[in-house]
Amino acid sequence: MKVRTIEYYIREVFISLRRNNWMSVASIGTVAVSLFIFGMFLMMVMNMNKLAENMESQVQINVYLLDKVDREQARDIEKDLKEIEGVESVGFVTKDEAMERFKDRLGDQKTLLDALDETNPLPDSFEVTVTNPDLVKTAAEKMEKLDGVECAKYGQDVMEHLFEITRLLRIFGFTLMLVLAFATLFIISNTIRLTVFARRKEIAIMKYVGATDWFIRWPFVMEGMVLGLFGSIIAAMVLRTAYTAMAEKVYDTLAFFPLIPEQPFLTYITIVVVISGMVVGAIGSAVSIKKFLKV
Repeated sequence: MKVRTIEYYIREVFISLRRNNWMSVASIGTVAVSLFIFGMFLMMVMNMNKLAENMESQVQINVYLLDKVDREQARDIEKDLKEIEGVESVGFVTKDEAMERFKDRLGDQKTLLDALDETNPLPDSFEVTVTNPDLVKTAAEKMEKLDGVECAKYGQDVMEHLFEITRLLRIFGFTLMLVLAFATLFIISNTIRLTVFARRKEIAIMKYVGATDWFIRWPFVMEGMVLGLFGSIIAAMVLRTAYTAMAEKVYDTLAFFPLIPEQPFLTYITIVVVISGMVVGAIGSAVSIKKFLKV
């Protein structure tokens, strides 16, 4: 492509943006809002996935013993637990230690336990960690079959609910992103359509004198890409600021929450948002000019 042709395209783009300034601002605003929501859902889903992976990798099996089991039998059970495939470590927790932990978790509400007097209904237990999360279920099933073991729990309900929430977020986010993409396409295509309609006679003359469809189309496609670029840059800047502020808030209140580090995460999000904005803008422009090229 010749330099003179490129200069012509760029000049036409900015003339058109100036001519339809209010529609251009509306298009940029729509792109910015749409991509901001898209980016927020993308970051939310990715952080939920990281949380799920983190919880899955730190799954701990709690093996509760029957009340009749004495310390000698508990040592034998500990040996059996260590021989199960995938077991990394085994720690014994007495019923008194379990009660102290329970009181700590209750905090100011620990007075509710006063009704028990000196009775401790909690059993002795083992805390077992495994080397591979995929082995948790089968390992827990083997542990429950050991003599003296009442049950083995590993928070499967919590994990299943977490994965269900993540799946629903993906579905809802994807649906919302599609709706926003169509709304953005509609706004941008209407903006470009105004420009095309105002220049329809000029386009017809260009067609008659032999101009190719792509020679006529490129300035409008580039205009849509510029609208998408401006909108996506605004969205990316707001997203970066919002994520940084959110990360600071989370680390102040939940220091150990496995949030994705800002870098290079925000760089990847910025790239995705900017490319998405330009692609949507280009598609919207291409759709709006198509019928005017049929002379």
